Amino acid sequence: MKKPLTGIIAFLIVLLTMPLGHAAMILMEKGLGHEHVYKAALILGFIGIVFLVVGILSKKEISATLWGLFGGLFVWTGWIEFAFVYYANRFGVEPLVENGEIITKPEYLIMPSSVGFWAVFMLYYLVGTHSGCRLFLWFQKKLKIDKKIPLPKSPRNPALATFMEMIMLLWTFYMVLLFAYDPSFAGDRHPVTYFVAFASLLWSLILFVKLIKIDHLAYAIRYAVPTVIIFWNFVEILGRWNMLKEVWIEPAKYCLEMLLMLFVLVILTTTIMFRKKKIIKKY
Repeated sequence: MKKPLTGIIAFLIVLLTMPLGHAAMILMEKGLGHEHVYKAALILGFIGIVFLVVGILSKKEISATLWGLFGGLFVWTGWIEFAFVYYANRFGVEPLVENGEIITKPEYLIMPSSVGFWAVFMLYYLVGTHSGCRLFLWFQKKLKIDKKIPLPKSPRNPALATFMEMIMLLWTFYMVLLFAYDPSFAGDRHPVTYFVAFASLLWSLILFVKLIKIDHLAYAIRYAVPTVIIFWNFVEILGRWNMLKEVWIEPAKYCLEMLLMLFVLVILTTTIMFRKKKIIKKY
């Protein structure tokens, strides 16, 4: 597949997972109710782990990457997001309400409490391993960490790399947005939030320009993960400012739009997954 088509397809695949992931979570909450939704979330997470295992065992790089991508999405939604939902509901955390409208759900009010765990993971990726992430590699080079500490290379199985990339980036930028929205730190109309919005847009555009120069589809999908998630910061903030209609927040109301997104995602993923087999490259 030739560039820039490769990068555009990769971008679309990852981009469509964002609204569909949001929509799936809302449909599960409203459709199953508190009595059954947590069991379904537990199962969803296990399915994500099955996807990861299938990807790790796959000999085809593109399939391994896609299994890792969807495995990460399922585990994030089922085990991580719904864990916050469960404990927020269990202990009666109230949503943040402004002008009679819920602007931050209870689970997102307690999610920033995981910042310590997040910092430990970041420390590990910074001083504990050659992760393969260009941003960490840049920091390691500038801080001369690689010269001061012998850094082992982390496993580069495409499924595992994509799985961890998906989860860590979602976690990181959820934290960025939630701290930016928090009036104790900034606020959704604070200059900090404006900076996050437009810096994310600019950063994602720079990444997108690099993405469309990639002609290796599996690598393009992995590169599209940070490109899309950083771009999604801008989308989320526009929604917070009521400048964008987030149809994925009301999937039942916008059923046709959500089904079209799902249809395009299924067509794209199945088409590329069943392309001519290619053995995973060593890198």
